[in-house]
Amino acid sequence: MKRNHGVVLFVLFVGCSGPAPQPAVEPQPVHADGLHNVFRLSDRLLSGSSPDGDAGFAALQHLGVKTIVSVDGAVPDVAAAERHGMRYVHLPVGYDGIPRERAVALAKAVRDLPGPVYLHCHHGKHRGPAAAAVVQLCLDPAWTPERAEQWMKAAGTDPKYTGLMSLPTKLAKPTAAELDAAIGDFPQKAEVPDLTRLMVAVDERWDHLKLAKDAGWKQPPGHPDLDPPHEAVQLAELYREAARLSAVKARGPDLLMHFSEAETAANELAAALRQPNAEAARKAFGRVQASCTACHTAHRDRPTR
Repeated sequence: MKRNHGVVLFVLFVGCSGPAPQPAVEPQPVHADGLHNVFRLSDRLLSGSSPDGDAGFAALQHLGVKTIVSVDGAVPDVAAAERHGMRYVHLPVGYDGIPRERAVALAKAVRDLPGPVYLHCHHGKHRGPAAAAVVQLCLDPAWTPERAEQWMKAAGTDPKYTGLMSLPTKLAKPTAAELDAAIGDFPQKAEVPDLTRLMVAVDERWDHLKLAKDAGWKQPPGHPDLDPPHEAVQLAELYREAARLSAVKARGPDLLMHFSEAETAANELAAALRQPNAEAARKAFGRVQASCTACHTAHRDRPTR
């Protein structure tokens, strides 16, 4: 793949001696097997989805990536990265925004660790592009808040994630000295709250069910082990398990109500898929989706910082 060499290394963007920084280039889409929504923001930074199996890691290796930074809640596949000669760094963030301390850590990781660096969330549309925008704003003086907002829109970041979309205008950029002084101990696998862990599992089951829906509620091509009714049952179990968490109960009855509604709809979906009844499955799928959307709007997507 042809690379744009008009962008100097980020280490020059933070005030170190060297040639003056060149104007930032527009992020360029990159097409690679096992990866989705990939963009090259500079010679040093790419943004996209989590690698899909060995094909995704092989594609990153082919792109020359040396360090993978995940802002997703899922546990990174450190072993797969190492097999392909790459290091994993896990700095998860939420949909409600990125605290400044985490923004500084992300910028320091991209500046100091071997590059190119591939920064990803799950789908590569929301948290990942927001984190990449934060990094660019911290390290590249050619990136303005307006430019960062345009990039996030181009990557597909949903405007409803107001905590993410407001980052470019709210970020207090760190100085080079502050980045130098920041802790550089980057974990391969960060500890995540139980609720985050369960929501990662919910996303995985939901992605499987979307594939089944697109396949007419049958086993999707290329997924011989995916059984749609079983996926729906597991989804219901995850909602039930989430409702048992003390952290969820502490948030009050509204969150518990959303989990209960989603569990009921997921069980209805499982029953419809066993019959099978495609119309009943479609309606139950819609109820699960509606419950999740309402829950996210009320409890996940709003900025809290």
